[in-house]
Amino acid sequence: QVQLVESGGGLVQPGGSLRLSCAASGSNLKINTMGWFRQAPGKQRDLVATFTSGGSTNYAESVKGRFTISRDNAWNTVYLQMDSLKPEDTAVYYCHVDSAGMNYWGQGTQVTVSS
Repeated sequence: QVQLVESGGGLVQPGGSLRLSCAASGSNLKINTMGWFRQAPGKQRDLVATFTSGGSTNYAESVKGRFTISRDNAWNTVYLQMDSLKPEDTAVYYCHVDSAGMNYWGQGTQVTVSS
């Protein structure tokens, strides 16, 4: 079983920044991919940014150049630095991990971009 604990959401003005964190723990942790998705009201959950099993990164087109995903060397914690935030970035952000072929999700953290 894998537990994911997220932190760092909140309310920010357009153009501002936030940093999300997600810490993974559990027995037999064998992480293949680790990253972030988001879901706005009435919309599907979409990829924001993720590390692939090879260690490379994938970003949604809408966040390229503004968001940066990073992780610690042990692959236990993943971060999402969000800069130049826009109102359309408002959503619940979920941490996602594929560990040994099983999908795990964090509880979600609300990010609201509004003046």
